[in-house]
Amino acid sequence: MSPRSAEPAFRDAVHHPVFARFYARRSVAVEPVISVHRKELLAGLSGRVIEVGAGNGLNFAHYPGAVCEVVAIEPERMLRRLAVSAASRAEVPVDVVPGTAEALPVKSEAFDAAVASLVLCSVRDVRRALGELRRVLRPGGELRFFEHGRAPGALMAAAQRILDRTVWPPLLGGCHVARDPLAALREAGFELGAYRRVLVPAKGPRLPTSYCVLGTARRPHDS
Repeated sequence: MSPRSAEPAFRDAVHHPVFARFYARRSVAVEPVISVHRKELLAGLSGRVIEVGAGNGLNFAHYPGAVCEVVAIEPERMLRRLAVSAASRAEVPVDVVPGTAEALPVKSEAFDAAVASLVLCSVRDVRRALGELRRVLRPGGELRFFEHGRAPGALMAAAQRILDRTVWPPLLGGCHVARDPLAALREAGFELGAYRRVLVPAKGPRLPTSYCVLGTARRPHDS
């Protein structure tokens, strides 16, 4: 399947052209630090996979050959076009589709696995987005996540809350730094699997976005 993007049929629900240009440059610059986590995130996946908030498609190069198709959802037009270009170089079939995490344009129970990579920080409604991921996964399907969130220390956590209430979301494409992805997954009805906390970067000053978690969750069989 060749990558595509259905531009004429989709009115952008997310439009952050200045941030998109910044993100495209910055994400490529830090990829030497992030790529090892992308590889771990996607290792062992197989079957049909949906990725939400695919950005400029930096995950695509790391999908293993056992994946038969990736449906990559990206709402921002500039990033979506970069993702289409990245999809053309991927070793697995990647279909880039416009849409938002809160209203995935795909059928229920259509995917063996889902990927959320540095996206839950910026979705407008985390609960609804995770509910959509649960809907489109088959019962027992796996969600792989790599997300930044709330710091464990009181001082940094307080600073994150202040940033979320003031300058951070408007300047950085709706990103929030004080969200708790693990709590959100539990509240959405996912069963948490193995996960580990990761500092990004591992060395140097701690940033509001340094406190990450990488792991797996599943849609329960009886849901």
